[in-house]
Amino acid sequence: METTAAQPESMMLEQPQKEHHWLQKMVGEWTYETEVEMGPDHPHETFSGTESVRTLGGFWVVAEGQGEMPCCGIAQTIMTLGYDPKKQQYIGTWIGSMMTYLWVYEGELDAEERVLTLNSEGPDMADETKMAQYRDIIEFKSHDHRVMTTHALGHDGQWHAFMTVNYRRQ
Repeated sequence: METTAAQPESMMLEQPQKEHHWLQKMVGEWTYETEVEMGPDHPHETFSGTESVRTLGGFWVVAEGQGEMPCCGIAQTIMTLGYDPKKQQYIGTWIGSMMTYLWVYEGELDAEERVLTLNSEGPDMADETKMAQYRDIIEFKSHDHRVMTTHALGHDGQWHAFMTVNYRRQ
């Protein structure tokens, strides 16, 4: 007499879809250079570091970064990205050693499959008691070069870029 129960359908092994395959382009070892412009009253700042991106089951990528940050010393970051077929959206998270906030992403890939736009909400940089809308845009310039630009939705209703990160494959 067989005693194994049938697995529920939700427990069945899924297969990565084309959206998951797109994320695999990020897998590898990278160096990065960041330029930050926080506003006209703040000096332009640059810093650099490294990032190691691995796959998790072909569904997710986990990007672990480490590098210098002005006035913060060495910072560590972890980004996770995946694709939710039910929501038909890219999803993910971002955490950093310099803050306690967990950033949650939802986004989409452009029609040319070169630009991933990730939307999130987080503490307002001008008033941390309020929340603000942010957008990270990841664009592959080539197989070995990607750029992430971070924007904040201003009080004027316009998106303002304040950080650009150039990643180059090692």
